[in-house]
Amino acid sequence: MTPESLSYLVIDDNQVFAATLARSLEKSGNKVAISHTAEQALLENQRSNPARIILDLKLEKSSGLTLIEPLKQHNPNATIVVLTGYSSISTAVEAIKLGAHQYLCKPASIAEIIRAFNHQTNPQTLDLAQNPPSVNRLQWEHIQEVLNQHNGNVSATARALGMHRRTLQRKLLKKPTRS
Repeated sequence: MTPESLSYLVIDDNQVFAATLARSLEKSGNKVAISHTAEQALLENQRSNPARIILDLKLEKSSGLTLIEPLKQHNPNATIVVLTGYSSISTAVEAIKLGAHQYLCKPASIAEIIRAFNHQTNPQTLDLAQNPPSVNRLQWEHIQEVLNQHNGNVSATARALGMHRRTLQRKLLKKPTRS
């Protein structure tokens, strides 16, 4: 490792993405550990005390949001950047409130990820778009907020939203609209 190198923990259930991201970070001389589950992540965090943690929001069996507090509890100096392909304003605000440093939408380049670690965030000054979001975007964000309130439980979320579970699952599989 070079004097400027850092230690990273990549937490993502997509093994190919995690390995690719780790290789990119290692090319810069950084030390990188990878975890694919919440349990592995907590153990690796205790073992290696990484300076920086890249956390996927949607893990196979859990939400990355539930990991932020235990990761920070054991490793309070770690900086956490949350990555997700399923972004919403409510999950971004929740991640920052729980202790994440930044929140990025996938796909994000290695340069964007590094910039996110170096950028200071103030939750009170989160920039929102000048144009109001579309109805589809608002629906997506509301679904994400209710899903977060039910700890990722699709059945409970569907009941709370008054929709069929399969309908909700189809909506969750779609990428969110940008506007």
